[in-house]
Amino acid sequence: MNLQKIERIKGLISGLGSVVVALSGGVDSSVMLRLSIEALGTAKVLAATYRSEISPTDEINLAAQIADYCGVRHEIVPVSDLESAKFAANPPDRCYFCKFNSFTKLKKLAEENGFNAVVDGTNKSDTGDHRPGIKALRELGVKSPLMECDFTKEEIRELAVEFKLPNWNRPSNACLASRFPYGTPISLDNVAKVAGGEALLRSMGFTQFRLRHHGSIARIEINTDEFFILMDQQKRELLVDNLRALGYVFVTVDLGGYRTGSLNELL
Repeated sequence: MNLQKIERIKGLISGLGSVVVALSGGVDSSVMLRLSIEALGTAKVLAATYRSEISPTDEINLAAQIADYCGVRHEIVPVSDLESAKFAANPPDRCYFCKFNSFTKLKKLAEENGFNAVVDGTNKSDTGDHRPGIKALRELGVKSPLMECDFTKEEIRELAVEFKLPNWNRPSNACLASRFPYGTPISLDNVAKVAGGEALLRSMGFTQFRLRHHGSIARIEINTDEFFILMDQQKRELLVDNLRALGYVFVTVDLGGYRTGSLNELL
C-alpha cells in the first residue's frame, strides 16, 4: 500500500474538520469510515445509511454492524425513491435522481448535527462505468476523498484487510433498481420479487449474483465457476419453482455470467 496516498487522504479528511460518512455496508464506504475515524477521531465522525424501498435489507444490517465495529455513532435515514416519478420511470440517468434525493437528506442531517461535510466511498474505479449519480454528488458538494486521492478498488480492499474489516471480501452490490432494464418502470411489487429471488439465490450458495427483471422473465447472472450448482436437478427445480411462485413465468441463466452493470450494455 502506498503510504503517501494514505497520508494524503488522511490530511484531506482532517482538513474537513468533521464529517458524515455515507455508509452503505459495502467495502468502499466502510474503508472511508475507518479512514475518517483515523483522521478525525470518533467524536467528529457520524456514519449515516439511507434506507429506501430499493435498499437490500442485508446491506442496511451490515452497515449497522460496521458502524458498531468501528465504534462510531450510526444514523439510518429513511428515504423514498419510488415517490419520485422521474426515478420510478427508470431512465438511464435514474441514479442521478436517487443520489440527489438521498444525499440531500444526508446533507440536512450533517447540518442539523453540526458536521461540516458529507463524504462517500466513490473511488477511481467507479469512473469506468455509467455513473450519473456522481453528477448529483458534485452538485451537492459531497466529497469523495478516495476518488480525489486516486484510490482504486484493489487498493481499497487491501486497506480493508489491513483494517480487519469484517466485510473486506464481500462481493460488490448495488441497489435493487439496478436489476431493471432502463425504461422498465420500477414498482414496489417488482422490487419485492427481485429481493425474494436474490434471497433464494443466496440461500442456494451462490456468492456473486444478480436477478435481472425482464417482465415475466427472470435472467440470472452468476459466476461462471458456480454454474455447476445448477447441474443438480433438485436445486434447479427448486430455483424454478420458487421463482415461478414469485410471479416469473420463465427462468433463464445468462451464459455470460455475472458482470457489474450488465444493463449498461444496452446504452
